[in-house]
Amino acid sequence: MKAAVYDRPGSPDVLRYVDVPDPVCASDGVLIRIEAAAIEGGDLINRASTPAPHPDYVVGYSAAGKIIAIGENVSDRHVGQRVTSFDLAGSHAELRAVAASRTWLVPEGLDMVAAAALPIAFGTAHHCLFARGSLKRGETVLIQAGAGGVGLAAIQLAQQAGATVLATVSGSERIEPLLGLGLDHAIDHHLTDIVARVMYLTEGRGVDLVVDPVGATTLQNSLAALRPEGRLVFVGNAGGSQLSIDLWPALQANQSLFGVFMGTQLEKPDVYDTVSGMLDRAAGGTLKMIVDRTFPLMAAAEAHAYAEGNSILGRVVIVPAG
Repeated sequence: MKAAVYDRPGSPDVLRYVDVPDPVCASDGVLIRIEAAAIEGGDLINRASTPAPHPDYVVGYSAAGKIIAIGENVSDRHVGQRVTSFDLAGSHAELRAVAASRTWLVPEGLDMVAAAALPIAFGTAHHCLFARGSLKRGETVLIQAGAGGVGLAAIQLAQQAGATVLATVSGSERIEPLLGLGLDHAIDHHLTDIVARVMYLTEGRGVDLVVDPVGATTLQNSLAALRPEGRLVFVGNAGGSQLSIDLWPALQANQSLFGVFMGTQLEKPDVYDTVSGMLDRAAGGTLKMIVDRTFPLMAAAEAHAYAEGNSILGRVVIVPAG
Protein backbone atom coordinates (compact mmCIF):
# COMPACT_ATOMS: atom_id res chain seq x y z
CA MET A 1 0.00 0.00 0.00
CA LYS A 2 0.97 3.66 -0.26
CA ALA A 3 1.60 5.60 2.95
CA ALA A 4 3.11 8.82 4.28
CA VAL A 5 6.01 7.80 6.53
CA TYR A 6 8.97 9.24 8.37
CA ASP A 7 12.21 7.78 9.73
CA ARG A 8 13.28 10.71 11.90
CA PRO A 9 11.29 13.54 13.46
CA GLY A 10 11.43 17.01 12.01
CA SER A 11 9.69 19.50 9.75
CA PRO A 12 6.89 18.38 7.39
CA ASP A 13 9.36 17.50 4.65
CA VAL A 14 10.55 14.45 6.62
CA LEU A 15 7.32 12.79 5.41
CA ARG A 16 7.80 10.54 2.39
CA TYR A 17 5.11 9.00 0.15
CA VAL A 18 6.23 5.39 -0.37
CA ASP A 19 5.13 1.79 -0.73
CA VAL A 20 5.04 -0.17 2.54
CA PRO A 21 3.72 -3.65 3.39
CA ASP A 22 -0.01 -3.92 3.96
CA PRO A 23 -0.94 -4.00 7.68
CA VAL A 24 -2.12 -7.32 9.10
CA CYS A 25 -5.56 -7.61 10.66
CA ALA A 26 -5.32 -8.88 14.25
CA SER A 27 -7.72 -11.45 15.70
CA ASP A 28 -9.55 -8.70 17.62
CA GLY A 29 -9.25 -6.11 14.87
CA VAL A 30 -10.49 -4.90 11.52
CA LEU A 31 -8.74 -3.86 8.34
CA ILE A 32 -9.99 -0.60 6.86
CA ARG A 33 -9.56 0.84 3.39
CA ILE A 34 -9.11 4.48 4.35
CA GLU A 35 -11.21 7.13 2.64
CA ALA A 36 -10.24 10.10 4.83
CA ALA A 37 -7.69 10.80 7.57
CA ALA A 38 -7.87 13.92 9.76
CA ILE A 39 -4.63 15.62 10.72
CA GLU A 40 -4.77 15.97 14.50
CA GLY A 41 -2.59 18.20 16.64
CA GLY A 42 -0.88 15.12 18.04
CA ASP A 43 0.06 14.03 14.52
CA LEU A 44 1.97 17.28 14.01
CA ILE A 45 3.68 17.04 17.40
CA ASN A 46 4.64 13.39 16.87
CA ARG A 47 6.07 14.01 13.40
CA ALA A 48 8.02 17.00 14.68
CA SER A 49 9.42 15.56 17.91
CA THR A 50 8.81 11.82 18.41
CA PRO A 51 11.51 9.41 17.21
CA ALA A 52 10.16 6.81 14.79
CA PRO A 53 9.97 3.42 16.55
CA HIS A 54 10.90 1.72 13.27
CA PRO A 55 11.75 2.73 9.68
CA ASP A 56 8.87 3.86 7.45
CA TYR A 57 6.72 4.78 10.44
CA VAL A 58 3.14 5.70 9.51
CA VAL A 59 1.95 8.63 11.60
CA GLY A 60 -1.66 9.53 12.33
CA TYR A 61 -4.44 9.15 14.90
CA SER A 62 -7.77 9.39 13.08
CA ALA A 63 -9.14 7.79 9.90
CA ALA A 64 -12.44 6.65 8.39
CA GLY A 65 -13.16 4.09 5.71
CA LYS A 66 -14.78 0.76 4.83
CA ILE A 67 -13.97 -2.51 6.53
CA ILE A 68 -12.39 -5.01 4.10
CA ALA A 69 -11.48 -7.75 6.62
CA ILE A 70 -12.23 -8.70 10.22
CA GLY A 71 -10.37 -10.76 12.81
CA GLU A 72 -11.59 -14.17 13.89
CA ASN A 73 -12.63 -12.92 17.33
CA VAL A 74 -14.66 -9.95 16.07
CA SER A 75 -18.44 -10.40 16.13
CA ASP A 76 -19.80 -6.83 16.08
CA ARG A 77 -18.28 -5.69 12.79
CA HIS A 78 -18.54 -7.02 9.25
CA VAL A 79 -16.97 -6.41 5.86
CA GLY A 80 -18.46 -3.44 4.04
CA GLN A 81 -19.38 -1.36 7.09
CA ARG A 82 -18.36 2.29 7.15
CA VAL A 83 -16.37 3.08 10.29
CA THR A 84 -14.25 5.82 11.76
CA SER A 85 -11.30 4.95 13.95
CA PHE A 86 -8.54 6.16 16.21
CA ASP A 87 -5.15 4.78 17.21
CA LEU A 88 -1.82 6.30 18.12
CA ALA A 89 -0.43 5.75 14.60
CA GLY A 90 -1.31 4.48 11.14
CA SER A 91 -3.85 6.89 9.64
CA HIS A 92 -1.70 8.39 6.86
CA ALA A 93 -2.05 5.38 4.58
CA GLU A 94 -4.36 3.55 2.17
CA LEU A 95 -5.05 0.76 4.68
CA ARG A 96 -5.28 0.59 8.46
CA ALA A 97 -5.40 -2.35 10.84
CA VAL A 98 -6.95 -1.31 14.14
CA ALA A 99 -8.68 -2.93 17.11
CA ALA A 100 -12.42 -3.20 16.53
CA SER A 101 -12.96 -1.51 19.90
CA ARG A 102 -11.33 1.59 18.46
CA THR A 103 -13.88 2.00 15.69
CA TRP A 104 -17.33 3.58 15.52
CA LEU A 105 -19.98 2.90 12.90
CA VAL A 106 -20.54 5.90 10.64
CA PRO A 107 -24.28 6.66 10.46
CA GLU A 108 -26.07 7.21 7.18
CA GLY A 109 -26.00 10.85 6.14
CA LEU A 110 -22.53 11.60 7.48
CA ASP A 111 -19.77 11.88 4.90
CA MET A 112 -16.46 10.17 5.53
CA VAL A 113 -14.38 13.34 5.64
CA ALA A 114 -16.45 14.66 8.55
CA ALA A 115 -16.52 11.21 10.14
CA ALA A 116 -12.72 11.05 10.16
CA ALA A 117 -12.40 14.44 11.84
CA LEU A 118 -15.18 14.15 14.41
CA PRO A 119 -14.30 11.57 17.10
CA ILE A 120 -11.12 13.12 18.48
CA ALA A 121 -12.21 16.76 18.13
CA PHE A 122 -15.69 16.30 19.57
CA GLY A 123 -14.70 13.55 21.99
CA THR A 124 -11.98 15.79 23.39
CA ALA A 125 -14.23 18.84 23.58
CA HIS A 126 -17.02 16.94 25.36
CA HIS A 127 -14.62 15.38 27.85
CA CYS A 128 -13.03 18.74 28.62
CA LEU A 129 -16.32 20.60 29.00
CA PHE A 130 -18.35 18.07 30.95
CA ALA A 131 -16.39 15.10 32.32
CA ARG A 132 -13.52 17.26 33.58
CA GLY A 133 -14.86 20.81 33.41
CA SER A 134 -18.31 20.11 34.92
CA LEU A 135 -19.88 22.82 32.76
CA LYS A 136 -23.43 23.74 33.81
CA ARG A 137 -26.25 25.64 32.16
CA GLY A 138 -25.91 29.35 32.76
CA GLU A 139 -22.14 29.31 33.26
CA THR A 140 -19.61 31.17 31.10
CA VAL A 141 -16.78 29.34 29.33
CA LEU A 142 -13.72 30.65 27.51
CA ILE A 143 -12.38 28.42 24.72
CA GLN A 144 -8.84 29.08 23.59
CA ALA A 145 -8.21 28.61 19.82
CA GLY A 146 -11.89 28.64 18.97
CA ALA A 147 -11.30 28.07 15.24
CA GLY A 148 -9.41 24.80 15.76
CA GLY A 149 -11.03 21.38 15.63
CA VAL A 150 -11.49 21.09 19.41
CA GLY A 151 -12.51 24.74 19.63
CA LEU A 152 -15.24 24.43 16.98
CA ALA A 153 -16.60 21.36 18.74
CA ALA A 154 -16.47 22.97 22.18
CA ILE A 155 -18.32 26.08 20.98
CA GLN A 156 -21.23 23.99 19.69
CA LEU A 157 -21.42 21.66 22.67
CA ALA A 158 -21.18 24.47 25.22
CA GLN A 159 -23.80 26.59 23.46
CA GLN A 160 -26.21 23.66 23.19
CA ALA A 161 -25.69 23.00 26.91
CA GLY A 162 -26.91 26.51 27.75
CA ALA A 163 -23.57 28.19 28.51
CA THR A 164 -22.39 31.64 27.44
CA VAL A 165 -19.46 31.01 25.11
CA LEU A 166 -16.36 33.17 24.64
CA ALA A 167 -13.53 32.10 22.35
CA THR A 168 -10.19 33.43 21.19
CA VAL A 169 -9.58 33.64 17.45
CA SER A 170 -6.75 34.62 15.13
CA GLY A 171 -8.09 37.02 12.52
CA SER A 172 -11.49 38.60 12.01
CA GLU A 173 -12.36 36.39 9.02
CA ARG A 174 -12.90 33.46 11.40
CA ILE A 175 -15.40 35.24 13.60
CA GLU A 176 -18.50 34.98 11.39
CA PRO A 177 -18.38 31.17 10.99
CA LEU A 178 -17.95 30.78 14.75
CA LEU A 179 -20.89 33.05 15.52
CA GLY A 180 -22.95 30.82 13.24
CA LEU A 181 -22.02 27.83 15.41
CA GLY A 182 -23.24 29.48 18.61
CA LEU A 183 -20.32 31.63 19.79
CA ASP A 184 -21.46 34.61 21.86
CA HIS A 185 -18.25 36.66 21.93
CA ALA A 186 -15.10 36.37 19.83
CA ILE A 187 -11.80 37.74 21.14
CA ASP A 188 -9.16 38.38 18.46
CA HIS A 189 -5.94 37.88 20.39
CA HIS A 190 -3.99 39.85 17.78
CA LEU A 191 -6.05 42.97 18.47
CA THR A 192 -6.88 42.95 22.16
CA ASP A 193 -5.70 41.82 25.56
CA ILE A 194 -7.49 38.52 26.21
CA VAL A 195 -7.77 38.83 29.97
CA ALA A 196 -8.91 42.47 29.86
CA ARG A 197 -11.58 41.61 27.29
CA VAL A 198 -12.81 38.62 29.31
CA MET A 199 -13.09 40.79 32.41
CA TYR A 200 -15.01 43.43 30.45
CA LEU A 201 -17.43 40.87 29.03
CA THR A 202 -17.99 39.25 32.45
CA GLU A 203 -18.22 42.58 34.33
CA GLY A 204 -15.01 41.86 36.19
CA ARG A 205 -16.01 38.42 37.42
CA GLY A 206 -14.04 36.13 35.12
CA VAL A 207 -15.27 32.94 33.47
CA ASP A 208 -16.36 29.77 35.23
CA LEU A 209 -14.38 27.47 32.95
CA VAL A 210 -11.55 27.69 30.42
CA VAL A 211 -10.83 24.95 27.89
CA ASP A 212 -7.27 25.36 26.61
CA PRO A 213 -5.95 23.09 23.82
CA VAL A 214 -2.98 25.37 23.10
CA GLY A 215 -0.91 24.97 26.25
CA ALA A 216 2.36 26.68 27.04
CA THR A 217 1.72 30.01 25.33
CA THR A 218 -1.80 30.51 26.66
CA LEU A 219 -2.08 28.83 30.07
CA GLN A 220 -1.13 31.91 32.10
CA ASN A 221 -3.84 33.98 30.40
CA SER A 222 -6.28 31.12 30.81
CA LEU A 223 -5.73 31.12 34.56
CA ALA A 224 -5.94 34.90 34.75
CA ALA A 225 -9.30 34.86 32.94
CA LEU A 226 -10.86 32.52 35.53
CA ARG A 227 -13.05 33.65 38.40
CA PRO A 228 -12.08 32.59 41.93
CA GLU A 229 -12.86 28.86 42.31
CA GLY A 230 -13.08 28.54 38.53
CA ARG A 231 -11.84 25.54 36.53
CA LEU A 232 -9.17 25.25 33.86
CA VAL A 233 -8.97 22.19 31.60
CA PHE A 234 -5.84 21.98 29.46
CA VAL A 235 -5.58 19.36 26.75
CA GLY A 236 -2.47 18.67 24.72
CA ASN A 237 0.14 21.30 24.00
CA ALA A 238 -0.34 22.67 20.52
CA GLY A 239 1.99 25.52 21.47
CA GLY A 240 4.82 23.00 21.57
CA SER A 241 6.84 24.61 24.37
CA GLN A 242 7.48 23.37 27.89
CA LEU A 243 4.45 23.63 30.16
CA SER A 244 5.62 25.99 32.89
CA ILE A 245 3.39 28.52 34.65
CA ASP A 246 3.12 30.35 37.96
CA LEU A 247 0.51 28.48 40.00
CA TRP A 248 0.59 30.74 43.07
CA PRO A 249 -2.33 32.93 41.85
CA ALA A 250 -4.39 29.78 41.15
CA LEU A 251 -3.73 28.52 44.66
CA GLN A 252 -4.74 31.83 46.20
CA ALA A 253 -7.94 31.88 44.12
CA ASN A 254 -8.83 28.25 44.94
CA GLN A 255 -8.95 27.42 41.24
CA SER A 256 -8.90 23.87 39.88
CA LEU A 257 -6.67 22.63 37.03
CA PHE A 258 -7.42 19.45 35.08
CA GLY A 259 -5.24 17.82 32.45
CA VAL A 260 -6.71 15.72 29.64
CA PHE A 261 -4.99 13.21 27.34
CA MET A 262 -7.60 11.55 25.16
CA GLY A 263 -5.40 8.69 23.97
CA THR A 264 -6.27 6.81 27.17
CA GLN A 265 -9.93 7.84 27.29
CA LEU A 266 -11.66 7.11 23.98
CA GLU A 267 -12.13 3.38 24.62
CA LYS A 268 -13.76 3.94 28.01
CA PRO A 269 -17.43 2.93 27.68
CA ASP A 270 -18.93 6.29 28.62
CA VAL A 271 -16.59 8.23 26.31
CA TYR A 272 -17.04 5.72 23.48
CA ASP A 273 -20.83 5.95 23.76
CA THR A 274 -20.69 9.75 23.86
CA VAL A 275 -18.74 9.81 20.59
CA SER A 276 -21.29 7.45 19.02
CA GLY A 277 -24.07 9.82 20.02
CA MET A 278 -22.24 12.81 18.57
CA LEU A 279 -21.72 10.99 15.27
CA ASP A 280 -25.50 10.52 15.16
CA ARG A 281 -26.06 14.19 15.96
CA ALA A 282 -23.67 15.19 13.19
CA ALA A 283 -25.52 12.94 10.74
CA GLY A 284 -28.73 14.68 11.82
CA GLY A 285 -27.23 18.10 11.25
CA THR A 286 -27.16 19.40 14.84
CA LEU A 287 -23.36 19.24 15.07
CA LYS A 288 -21.02 20.40 12.32
CA MET A 289 -17.43 19.38 11.61
CA ILE A 290 -15.78 22.05 9.49
CA VAL A 291 -12.95 20.97 7.19
CA ASP A 292 -10.61 23.76 6.13
CA ARG A 293 -8.99 21.89 3.24
CA THR A 294 -8.33 18.38 1.93
CA PHE A 295 -5.10 17.04 0.42
CA PRO A 296 -4.27 13.80 -1.39
CA LEU A 297 -2.18 11.29 0.54
CA MET A 298 0.77 11.88 -1.78
CA ALA A 299 0.81 15.50 -0.57
CA ALA A 300 0.88 14.63 3.15
CA ALA A 301 4.00 16.76 3.70
CA GLU A 302 2.25 19.73 2.12
CA ALA A 303 -0.84 19.03 4.23
CA HIS A 304 1.22 19.03 7.44
CA ALA A 305 2.94 22.25 6.42
CA TYR A 306 -0.42 23.88 5.72
CA ALA A 307 -1.94 22.72 9.02
CA GLU A 308 1.15 23.87 10.93
CA GLY A 309 1.76 27.17 9.23
CA ASN A 310 -1.74 28.62 8.91
CA SER A 311 -4.55 29.66 11.22
CA ILE A 312 -6.93 27.03 9.91
CA LEU A 313 -10.67 26.73 10.46
CA GLY A 314 -11.49 23.26 11.72
CA ARG A 315 -9.45 20.34 10.45
CA VAL A 316 -7.18 19.54 7.51
CA VAL A 317 -7.99 16.12 6.04
CA ILE A 318 -5.97 13.73 3.88
CA VAL A 319 -7.92 11.77 1.26
CA PRO A 320 -5.94 8.76 -0.06
CA ALA A 321 -7.89 8.58 -3.31
CA GLY A 322 -7.57 12.35 -3.89
